[in-house]
Amino acid sequence: MTPDSEGPAKGTVLLGDRAVAGGPSYDAALGLVLLRRGTGGPRQVIRVFNPAPTAGFSRRDQLRTGFPTALRVVRERGFEPVVRGPGGRFAVYHRGSVVVDHVCLETGSAEGMHDRFEHYAVMHAEILRRLGLDARIGEVPGEYCPGKYSVNAGGVRKIVGSAQRLTREGWLFSTVIQVSGSAALREVLVPASVALGYDLDPTTVGAVEDSVPGITTAQVTTAVTDAYGALADEVWPALPEEVVRALADVVRGRADELSDAGH
Repeated sequence: MTPDSEGPAKGTVLLGDRAVAGGPSYDAALGLVLLRRGTGGPRQVIRVFNPAPTAGFSRRDQLRTGFPTALRVVRERGFEPVVRGPGGRFAVYHRGSVVVDHVCLETGSAEGMHDRFEHYAVMHAEILRRLGLDARIGEVPGEYCPGKYSVNAGGVRKIVGSAQRLTREGWLFSTVIQVSGSAALREVLVPASVALGYDLDPTTVGAVEDSVPGITTAQVTTAVTDAYGALADEVWPALPEEVVRALADVVRGRADELSDAGH
C-alpha cells in the first residue's frame, strides 16, 4: 500500500506465519522472487514473521576487506549469513525479532522511496507507543545500519530499522523490529562491525523489552500483524506452488554465494 493511498489496496495479500519454509536463505530470497515474477495475481504481498537467527549482509558489506572475518564471526555465534535484497549495512535478527517484508509491484517505485521510509517509520512508532514504548523517529549516534528513519527507544537505543530494494517492477520494503534478546544481538553486532570497519556504540543496540519489561515477542508480532492485516484483502496460508518452485530454484542458485568468502 502506498503511503498516500486511502483504504485497502486491491490485490493485497498477507501471508500466514507458516507460508514460507526453509529458513533464512528462503526468507532472504522471497522478496526478490516476488519482485521478479509476482504471484500470478495480487499486486502486493506482506509477510510478518519471526526469523531464525540471521545475519543479513548487503552487497556493500561484501566489498569490505573484513567481510570473510565477519562471516566467520556470525557463523560461530549461530547466526546464518544471507545476502539480503534491500540496501544499507548488515543487520542481525532472531526469534526475538519481528520482520516485515512488503512487496509491491508498481512502476515508478523510486519516486516514493523517501515517502515510504517516513510513512512506515510513523506507522511502526505508533504501534510500539501503543505497547508502552517511548518510540521516537531518528538516528541514534553510533547505531548499527544507521538511518534517518530508524525508530528508537527514548532517543537512546535503536529498536526498528528499515531498508528498501527498488526495481523496474516495484519495491521491497523490509523492516526489523527488535523485541527481545538485545544481549545476543550485541554479541554478534559488535565483533562483526569491527571486522567490517563500521563504527558501533554497543549501548545503542536495544530491544523493546529493555524499556517495556514483561512484553513478549508474541505480543508485538500480533500488534504488527493486526496493523498490516488491516491493509490486506485476504490472508494466504501458503504460497502458490509456482512461487514455491521459483523460490527453491533461486535458493539453490545462491547456495554458494557466501561459501567461498567465508573460507
